[in-house]
Amino acid sequence: MKKIYLHVAFLFLGIFGSYAQTKPTSASDSSAYHTRKLKLEEVNLVSAYYHQEGNNSAVTGGIGTEKLSDFANTIDLQFSKYSLNGKKNLFTFELGVDHYTSASSDKIDPSTISSASSADTRIYPSLNWTRSNEKTGNSYGFTGSYSTEFDYQSVGAGFNLTRVSKDKNTQFDFKAQAFIDTWTVILPVELRTGTTGQGNHDNYDSAPRNSFSTGFSLSQVINTKLQALIMVEPSYQHGLLATKYQRDYFTDGSLKAETLPDKRYKLPIAVRLNYFPDDHFIIRTFYRYYMDNWGIRAHTAELEIPVKLNSFFSVSPFYRYNNQQGTRYFAAYGQHNPSAQYFTSDYDLSTLSSNFFGAGIRLAPPKGVFGWQHLNALELRYGHYNRSTGLVSNIVTLNIKVK
Repeated sequence: MKKIYLHVAFLFLGIFGSYAQTKPTSASDSSAYHTRKLKLEEVNLVSAYYHQEGNNSAVTGGIGTEKLSDFANTIDLQFSKYSLNGKKNLFTFELGVDHYTSASSDKIDPSTISSASSADTRIYPSLNWTRSNEKTGNSYGFTGSYSTEFDYQSVGAGFNLTRVSKDKNTQFDFKAQAFIDTWTVILPVELRTGTTGQGNHDNYDSAPRNSFSTGFSLSQVINTKLQALIMVEPSYQHGLLATKYQRDYFTDGSLKAETLPDKRYKLPIAVRLNYFPDDHFIIRTFYRYYMDNWGIRAHTAELEIPVKLNSFFSVSPFYRYNNQQGTRYFAAYGQHNPSAQYFTSDYDLSTLSSNFFGAGIRLAPPKGVFGWQHLNALELRYGHYNRSTGLVSNIVTLNIKVK
C-alpha cells in the first residue's frame, strides 16, 4: 500500500550526522595495519509507529476514512573486511518488517468480514557491498533488494559511486537504481467479473511496474562554517501506475477503477546548506523543487537546528513545509468527466499544502548509553504532520546504534 505514511517515514528515519566536520584521514593513518578478518562494525535498530486520520480515502472515491496505523522495524548490520591492497570492503545487510492496518482498504469488499489488504505485513531485505579507499575517500558499490506484501512484490538492484577531491573539500556522488515490480490487480468488488479476485489470491491478475532512477549530487565545503550540496534525481516508471482497487465516481453517476498513464517521468532538484556557527548548534536548511509529466509541481522547504546541550546530549527541532500543484487527472468525488481517459480521486495527487514539525533528542555519552560501552547512541524523534486536505498524522521513531 503506497500511502502518505511511507513518504513521511523516509524523511523521519534519516539520522543526522555529527556536530563537527569530519576530518580527512591522513596518509599515515590509512597505511596502518588492518585485520583482514570479517568484522562487525555497527548495528542499527530503528522502530517507528505511525498513525493517520482523514476523510478522503481514495478506495471509496475520495470520501471516507483514511485511518491507518503502521508499525515499522528495521535492523542493519555493517561488516567490514580489508583486502590485500588495503581497500576497505563494507557489507551492509538490512532487514525491514512493517505491519499496518488500514480501515479504508477494508472497503475494497465491504461484504467480507475483512478485505485481504485491510491489514498486511511487508518484508524487505537488502544487501549492499561498498569498496572504499580510505586514503582518497573514493568508493563504489552495489545493492540488491527484495520486498513483498500481499499485493506487491519487488526486486531491486543499485550501483553507487563516490569521488572526492584531493583537498577533501568537494565530493561527487552518483547512484542508479532499478526496481522490477509486480502488482496483484485487485478491483473493487462491484467491478469484478467471473472468478477474478473472488477471495483466492491465485485468481487475481497481475501486472508489471518497473522503476528506474539516478541520482547526482555535488557537495562542497565552502569554509569551516558552511557546507553546500546540490542534488538532481531524475526517474522513470513504466507499467501499471494506477491503484486499481481505488474507485472513481463520475458526474453521470458511473463508477470506474482508477486509471492513470502507464509512463511517468519525475525530476526533483534539491539544495542543502549546513551552517556551523559554533560547536553547540547547526543550522540545516533544505529546499526541493519537484516536477513530473502528470502535471504535478511541488516546492518543499525544511529547517532543522540541532542544539548540543553538552558533550553527549542534543535536541533537534525541525519544520518542513510543502506546497503542491496537483495532477491534471485529479477530481473530487463525483466530479470526473465521463469522457476522461485518465482519472484519480487520490488526494495524495491533488493540490495541497502540508506542515511537518517536531523534534528529536539524541544521547551519545562517551562511556555508552546507560553505561554500556557498545550502546553508542540512542535517538528518539517525534513528528506531527497535517495538510490542507484534512489528513493528520503522528510518528514516533526510535533509533539505537550499537558499535
